Amino acid sequence: MKSLFYILLVCFISAGAQEPIGVSFSKTSALKASTVIGVDNFGTIFYTKQNTIYKKNSDTTISYNNLQLGKLTSANSFNPLKINLFYHDLNTVIVLDNRLAEIFKVDFNTVNNYKNVSHISTGYDNTVWLFNQDTQLLEVFDYKTRNTKAQSLKPIDSPILDLKSNYNYAYLLTKDALLVYNYFGSLVKKIKNDGYTELAENNEAIYLKKENTLYYLAKDLKTPRLVDTDNILISQFFVTNETLYIYADEILQEFQIKNL
Repeated sequence: MKSLFYILLVCFISAGAQEPIGVSFSKTSALKASTVIGVDNFGTIFYTKQNTIYKKNSDTTISYNNLQLGKLTSANSFNPLKINLFYHDLNTVIVLDNRLAEIFKVDFNTVNNYKNVSHISTGYDNTVWLFNQDTQLLEVFDYKTRNTKAQSLKPIDSPILDLKSNYNYAYLLTKDALLVYNYFGSLVKKIKNDGYTELAENNEAIYLKKENTLYYLAKDLKTPRLVDTDNILISQFFVTNETLYIYADEILQEFQIKNL
């Protein structure tokens, strides 16, 4: 009887265990960058070096900087036609077109209902997601009309670690939890943060970094799966379609993701 119990227990544990996500090495590229922002479907690389953003393809490299705004805090190329740059010290966002020409500038010190912004990410149409430190709310802000179109219903009192988004959702990683909001500002998913410090979004799936390890969280699940990267150094990472990019020591490595 005991033998039967242990057999059933082992089968139950095996059935509940999740197979790690595999990756296979594709190639490496030498790249001197402060931050690698992303790679699009055509192989164009977006990266920053000091306070300049670069767009590099096989033929040309173009750049943009704004010395008047000081330190570039973050950049987002999710929509390559409307790249947003955030300058935290001056509480300002710059939006660039695909030629890195400035098309919008938003100084949050001068908008109606002053906003003290800590994080920015791309939204749908002419919007960005932003976290307002004074109200502790996540907002969908239209930079063309200078108005807030939606915001989270409750303040978020846990320290913010990371913010990523797509056209439909914002993924806010706090010290306590991963929070997923739709573009109406409604919280649609909440998962306890088990030591994760960074995240990347791809096709509404999430990749989470914990120390030097990555985890994959499918859209409709609440339990992340380990990504087997064989303990290589991960300084920065992001995902485009089925390709995982890892940047460290001036080397950009590409891996094909398997068995999702």
